[in-house]
Amino acid sequence: MAIFSLPQQYKQQSTYWIPPLAAGAAAWTAFMVIGQTPLIRASGLALVIVGMALALRPFGAVFAVIGAIALAFSPAFWAQTGGVELLNPPEVIAALIAALIGAAALLIWRRKALWGIGIGVLIFGALFLLFVGTPRSLRLTTLLSAWLLYLMIDGLLAANPRPDSPPTGQLGPQHTWGILIIVTLGVLNDPLFAMMCPAIILGLFLTSKRMPLIYWILLAGITLWGLRGIVTLYADSAWWGMNVNLAETNGIQVPFLISAGWREPSRWVYLIELLVYQFMAVGLALAVIGLARLSRWYPPVGVVTMIAYATYALFGLAYFGADASVLLMPMLMIQVVWMTYAVYALNQWIMRSSLSRAPLLRWLVPAAFILLPLALLTRIPGVLP
Repeated sequence: MAIFSLPQQYKQQSTYWIPPLAAGAAAWTAFMVIGQTPLIRASGLALVIVGMALALRPFGAVFAVIGAIALAFSPAFWAQTGGVELLNPPEVIAALIAALIGAAALLIWRRKALWGIGIGVLIFGALFLLFVGTPRSLRLTTLLSAWLLYLMIDGLLAANPRPDSPPTGQLGPQHTWGILIIVTLGVLNDPLFAMMCPAIILGLFLTSKRMPLIYWILLAGITLWGLRGIVTLYADSAWWGMNVNLAETNGIQVPFLISAGWREPSRWVYLIELLVYQFMAVGLALAVIGLARLSRWYPPVGVVTMIAYATYALFGLAYFGADASVLLMPMLMIQVVWMTYAVYALNQWIMRSSLSRAPLLRWLVPAAFILLPLALLTRIPGVLP
């Protein structure tokens, strides 16, 4: 008999959380050692990887870790490493301590990890926006995007399992109100976060969850506020009606939208090249396969992620800023979800169709998938001699 043993509920939660935390720890080490990133910035970026791994967790622990690490080593994400620390460490530490105290208190009271984590994220995000961070922080947007994607996928899978599977759970307050909180923080930080709102609204309808009227009023209000901010910040009259060919010929890069961008074939080529540059051609091919399989077995997840991806893609077609790849980070995260599901589905097919049950088969696809983050790692300056 063991002297000390955890309750079964906590054992299950620890098993679920260990792989995402391991992915975050591995990414944090790479950010610190290879990227020479300041501690606070590296820790924030590592939390993004934890959230990404949680979003991928339904596809298996190994695939979740590999997919999240692939995001960490993508050029757009890695561009956020390095530099000097612009934040004030005492303020960040104070915000973290307040978040941890609030999370621990709610965890003890409710005995649910997601509730504790949710209130911790809320406290830290609010304090970051009010006292610590700078307006339109790209890193905060990236962090909130990863955790929003996790809540969206987790909620959709709970409410809409595979047609041949029993229900796995119910949509809880951590999904509905957690999503609203993250969207509010995201839009207040940068109005572009409202690009996720159409997919969120569709996803909530697909869960068939009845929410109070005040919820829809709040969500509609923050969506309209974000759309207003997007028009104010990115739709400048001097550039809105400019000729796209003229802009491309002159190599113009301005942080504004040109309305006719989505109609020009050259802009579609540009967007495809941007995606290929992030995860190479194999990543784009896996994303297409993953979306097709998701739409077959988990239609709500496939449709919602596709809508979110499409809104950012349309923005990318019309946006002529040099920071396009970083602003499109939520779209790249969705692509990682599709890529990971593609290799997960392939692994499931191999295991079912093979007459042999050799353990080697279980690791065949993960071994091939891990080559992607390794290949991306070799492209980082200074990694190879």
